[in-house]
Amino acid sequence: MQSSTATGKISLDHIYTQPDPRDYFTTLRRLEYQIPQQAQPFFRALVDEYKTVTGTPVPTVLDIGSSYGINAALMKCGATMEDLYDRYAGADAAALEHVALLDRDRALVRSRRDPGVRFTGLDASGEALAYALAAGFLDDAVHADLEENDPTPMQRARLSRADLVVSTGCVGYVTERTLARVIEAQDGRRPWMAHFVLRMFPFDSVEDVLDSAGYTTTRYERLFPQRRFASPDEQADVLGTLRAEGVDPAGRETEGWFYARLFVSRPRETAGRAIIDLASAATGGTAANPHTKERREHD
Repeated sequence: MQSSTATGKISLDHIYTQPDPRDYFTTLRRLEYQIPQQAQPFFRALVDEYKTVTGTPVPTVLDIGSSYGINAALMKCGATMEDLYDRYAGADAAALEHVALLDRDRALVRSRRDPGVRFTGLDASGEALAYALAAGFLDDAVHADLEENDPTPMQRARLSRADLVVSTGCVGYVTERTLARVIEAQDGRRPWMAHFVLRMFPFDSVEDVLDSAGYTTTRYERLFPQRRFASPDEQADVLGTLRAEGVDPAGRETEGWFYARLFVSRPRETAGRAIIDLASAATGGTAANPHTKERREHD
């Protein structure tokens, strides 16, 4: 029986603690989970901009809530979510032994050209991180719960290598406490950030921490589908949460889907040097200046 969180969203914790991602993709395929795919053009554009502005040839991306290295697999291997669903939720995957599944993934990573980016995963699931590392999707990992604990010296050293920090849906469960500890680990450096945040979670407290740390944050107006609701009860509970937060779900969550917003945060000293509008770059449009800080505003 699936349990619910305080927001009404069902708990899928069990799919993140298996020795490989087959349960993860089998479960989420039924719900048409797609936010990592939606995020890819924006992450790629931000990585490219970071390289140009800073001159860093191979930046390191810290993926918060990385699970089995999905964002890394999409970017480093040029895969799509549908590719990964076929890879792990198909009949052939069910017949493979764990070692054979790993070997197949290692071969995939070896077959792709150097992606010009490294990924470090941060997650509370040791099983998911172990698989992503062994497969080669992640280059490094931090197994920690930074909501509850400060990083150890070794974890802090790994976190300090981040040039960019991204997430696809974990902010809200992960709060400003984790982001503050990630920033503190940098010893004065400020990695660029891009977070896709479900609309039922206000971003204000995170943005306050980032503002105090010297960031300028842009909220993009476009909404991104995350997944379908798992049940009418989940939808009803989440609609109640949205309305309590002052967010109008009409035409979006009322139609059966979770939706997320994109927040991009750059250090103030580099925000004015941004060379692209992520929203345009990711859709093939023309460049513009997106840097308007919008705070405490909900639909």
